[in-house]
Amino acid sequence: MAYIVYVKMKKLGRQRGAIEPVPFQLDKKPDVLFDLLAGLTEAGVKDYNERKEESQLLPFLTKEEIKAQSERGKVSFGVHNGAKADLEEAVKHTIQSFLDGIYRVFASDEELTDLYAKIPWKEDTVFTLIRLTMLSG
Repeated sequence: MAYIVYVKMKKLGRQRGAIEPVPFQLDKKPDVLFDLLAGLTEAGVKDYNERKEESQLLPFLTKEEIKAQSERGKVSFGVHNGAKADLEEAVKHTIQSFLDGIYRVFASDEELTDLYAKIPWKEDTVFTLIRLTMLSG
């Protein structure tokens, strides 16, 4: 049974306006932060790998897509070269980045700091991931 969670993704710096929650479909409702992070990573890897399998023709962007992407801070065609993402490695990197303090996770207004503590679910829980460091590359 699939479960939908809503996530806002922020980074420190210049962000204008409200950030809308993005729905992610997970295989099951996560009980602890580790399960949430692994599920979000799995959804991201799956999406990335599916895009890799699509036609390699260069797509075009509509005015609406350009506007939406520019509000998020990056306009791109979504085309990536190289190998497919490895789920196991991606989950390891996600968890290590959390442990290293690269980002923080909040369930509504409550910060989640323990990977294995129960998630405080409420009816309208929205998760917020805040990247704390500026990454280069």
